[in-house]
Amino acid sequence: MQSPDPGSSDRSAPANPPQPGITAVTGSGYSQEAAGLLPLVDAAVLEELEDELAGSGLAQRFARDYAAMWDQRCTRLAAAVDSQDSESALDAVISLKISSAMVGGMRLAKLAELLEVLIRRGDFGQGQALMKRVAQDGGQTVSELQATYILKNG
Repeated sequence: MQSPDPGSSDRSAPANPPQPGITAVTGSGYSQEAAGLLPLVDAAVLEELEDELAGSGLAQRFARDYAAMWDQRCTRLAAAVDSQDSESALDAVISLKISSAMVGGMRLAKLAELLEVLIRRGDFGQGQALMKRVAQDGGQTVSELQATYILKNG
């Protein structure tokens, strides 16, 4: 498969282009560009969670808690990456990856996975650059989750 010429237009380009130097993470098979093609929120994941919890309202509560904790979670992760605290950064990024996937935040879960690879490598310079994208897409994920799920089901 050929890549388009640098000057040509590519209609499938993500709305948030990857930052220079962190477009691919070796071994992950994904890039920021590929992550940008994933949905912010996959409603099917939330529907499946509701089914698994027998419509008990726990899925809505989980989504509300996820949204309410976003700022704290992002701040904790950014601080750990900035201070190059591998243990705290891994704890925070794995928590973000898993909880985002559980709530249907597919793009953010993939970005967290990419960030986890960088942290495990000790590449905090690229990690700090990727954190900008994590923060931006995380805020968008929470906004979409609130608009399309929490407010409609709350």
